Amino acid sequence: MAHIKSAIKRNRTSKAANLRNRARVSELKTIEKNLRAAVASGDAASAGELAKKFTSKLDKVAKAGTIHPNRAANKKSQADKLVNSLAAK
Repeated sequence: MAHIKSAIKRNRTSKAANLRNRARVSELKTIEKNLRAAVASGDAASAGELAKKFTSKLDKVAKAGTIHPNRAANKKSQADKLVNSLAAK
């Protein structure tokens, strides 16, 4: 347990940031799961809409520093490939 006032505050703010980051990552995973399900079911319209939402959310989360920008770029590329594979069928 921290005894110094600044360390106590740092613990408190760190916990708040951790909760915020976990919520953001959880939301990303949910959107990605829904996108993969839409592609698996063959719903092109829904998949395109979810891909757009997923891309936007990835950019916001990367900008906030929750995930690395390169990881966001890789995830966006994967999502685009998924949606394009649906269009190719």
